[in-house]
Amino acid sequence: MATDFKSIPLIDISQLVEKWDNPNMAQDKGVAEVVRQLDQACREAGFFYVEGHGIPCNLIKEIRNISRHFFHLPYEEKLKVKLSSATGYRGYQRVGENITKGVPDMHEAIDCYKEVKPGMYGSLGEIMEGCNKWPNDPPNFKNLMEDYVNLCTDLSRKIMRGIALALGGPVDALEGDRAGDPFWVLRVIGYPVAAIGYEMPNGKNDVGCGAHTDYGLLTLVNQDDDITALQVRNSNGEWISAVPVPGTFVCNIGDMLKIMTNGLYESTLHRVINSSPKYRVCVAYFYEPNFDAAIEPLDACVQKTGGVKKFEGAVYGKHLVSKVVNNFVM
Repeated sequence: MATDFKSIPLIDISQLVEKWDNPNMAQDKGVAEVVRQLDQACREAGFFYVEGHGIPCNLIKEIRNISRHFFHLPYEEKLKVKLSSATGYRGYQRVGENITKGVPDMHEAIDCYKEVKPGMYGSLGEIMEGCNKWPNDPPNFKNLMEDYVNLCTDLSRKIMRGIALALGGPVDALEGDRAGDPFWVLRVIGYPVAAIGYEMPNGKNDVGCGAHTDYGLLTLVNQDDDITALQVRNSNGEWISAVPVPGTFVCNIGDMLKIMTNGLYESTLHRVINSSPKYRVCVAYFYEPNFDAAIEPLDACVQKTGGVKKFEGAVYGKHLVSKVVNNFVM
């Protein structure tokens, strides 16, 4: 459960990254220290920065650079990859098309998902069937993003192994039927300068993304180094800024991990307000359970939190589809 934290912890996960597949990793002192810090961060804030993650800093920057290139293209060019229900909700959204709790968000984005073939998940996955709509400009967009997704998936699996140890289980406790075949979501997001004054349906134009929690297990946020816009709410209702730390990812817990841990770990409310005079880019990768996984509180976590299940189970794919449909206006 989130506390009255005043800052977001920074964790060097290099020892975990190095030894994540070592059968004796749980006994390693360096890994144990990373696990302790992960546990503390997940309990107290639900947010943390990671360094020592192994993904090259030049690639992290290049991902933001090609994203910015796309968002600065003429509107007509961006519409060539327009999102719709017919595309499996993949593609480009203009400013104001994404909805958070009934309010249009002041950002534009490209939404991407692990590709779903027809019939792969039966009726559960039908609405998400389709292939990602990658722009042709810049020409290396698709290849770079697909490589980046693979690296983020590998990194997230390593962090989740550390979290599994933090919860007192074996390293693969959160894999198998839960996340052995993880779904993923990628949102490439651009936040215009608020002063531009987009005409929004309700007159509000200062909130880049309204207060929300994420849906899955773990989020990796790649944000601009020179713009502070992401804010996280503590238990006192204060908004704590996630000030950029170059070369790191901001990580946070999603709803499915909150359910698994019976609330021991929090999916903390956060929002984005770009009050700077610069256009802001953020690329958020979401590591999710298996699409058809039935998520329940883990027995060990129920015992740690008073012996009573605080949450009903949820099928991840059903949870995702409901959010996707409700957060988009055609």
